[in-house]
Amino acid sequence: MPGFPDGRRYNSFVGYFRKTYGERLQKIVIDAGFTCPNRDGTVGRGGCTYCDNAAFHPAYSSAGKPIREQIDEGIGFHKVRYRNASHYLAYFQSYSNTYAPLGRLRSLYAEALSHPQVAGIVIGTRPDCVDEEKLDWLSSLVRGEALPGWSRTVGGVERKAPVVIVEYGIESCYDSTLSRINRGHDFACARKAVELTAGRGIDTGAHFILGLPGESVEMMLEETALVNELPLRSVKFHQLQIVKGTRMEKEFAVHPEDFVKFTLDGYIDFFADMLERLRPDLYIERFAGEVPPRFVNDTPWGLIRNTELLRLLEERLEERDTWQGRLL
Repeated sequence: MPGFPDGRRYNSFVGYFRKTYGERLQKIVIDAGFTCPNRDGTVGRGGCTYCDNAAFHPAYSSAGKPIREQIDEGIGFHKVRYRNASHYLAYFQSYSNTYAPLGRLRSLYAEALSHPQVAGIVIGTRPDCVDEEKLDWLSSLVRGEALPGWSRTVGGVERKAPVVIVEYGIESCYDSTLSRINRGHDFACARKAVELTAGRGIDTGAHFILGLPGESVEMMLEETALVNELPLRSVKFHQLQIVKGTRMEKEFAVHPEDFVKFTLDGYIDFFADMLERLRPDLYIERFAGEVPPRFVNDTPWGLIRNTELLRLLEERLEERDTWQGRLL
C-alpha cells in the first residue's frame, strides 16, 4: 500500500497541506458577487438543473459584504472547530469566480491575499470562464511575481508566493449528462481548461457529482479512467442531493428511475470501488457533501456529518484491505 499522508488508505487533501506547508490550511468561503454565464444569458439562463447556490453558502459569506469582513467572520466561525488553524485559504466559491475582466479579478484576489492570516486563494469556476491572459496572471502569482513583497511564514517557512488553486466544476465526463443537466459546456472544454491551467504550474482541482440522471453505477466507475487522464492535483466528489425548487427536483418527480439513489452503506462501498480505480497521486479533497436539511425534501442518510462519513469510509477500506489506486 502506498505511503499516504496521515497513515490513511487514500491521499487526503488535508494531509497534502500538512505535508507540503507544515500545517493545516482551512478554507474560508468568499462571495465576491460574481454571476455565471449559464445564468446571465451568455451561455444560457436558469443555470444548471441541480443548482441552488444558497444550499452550500455559509451565513458569514454574502455578496456585498467586504472581503476582509467575510474573512474575519469566517476565521471566527472556523476557530470553534479548528482551533489550531493559524492560516487560511480564501475560497472564492459562489458562482463563477473568473467570470470578470482581469483587472477586477486582480483587485479581488489581492484584497483577499492582503489579510495577514490568508496564505492563499482557491478559485472555483467553470471551464469556459478562463482564458490564457487570466491564467498567465495566475501563473505569475504562483511564481511570486504578481504581488511583489508578499510573504507569509507558514509552517515555520517564509513563503514568497501564495498558494493558488483553481477548482473547476466539471460535474461529469459524459457529454450526454452535461447536456441533460444544462451545464452549457462539454467535456472537451473542461479537458482543455485543466490542461492549460496545470501546464502553467497552477494547482488544478476538479469537482464531480455522483448520481446525475442517466448515469449508472457502471458509468460512474468507468468515469475514473477519464479523470485519471486529466493533469489534476486534487478531486472533489459529491453525491447528488436534489435541492428543493430546482429543475432537477421536477425531473426526479417525473423520472425517478433515471437516478441512482445510494443508501449510506451502498455509497461507502461504491466510493471504495472508485478509490481503487483512481490514480494514487490524486488528492481526495471530499467524497460526499452536506446540504442543510431545509434545502431538501428528505435526508435519507440522516443528519450525518462529514467527519463521520470519513470514519465510515476508512473503516470500509480497512475491512476490504484496499486502498486508492489498488486496481491500477
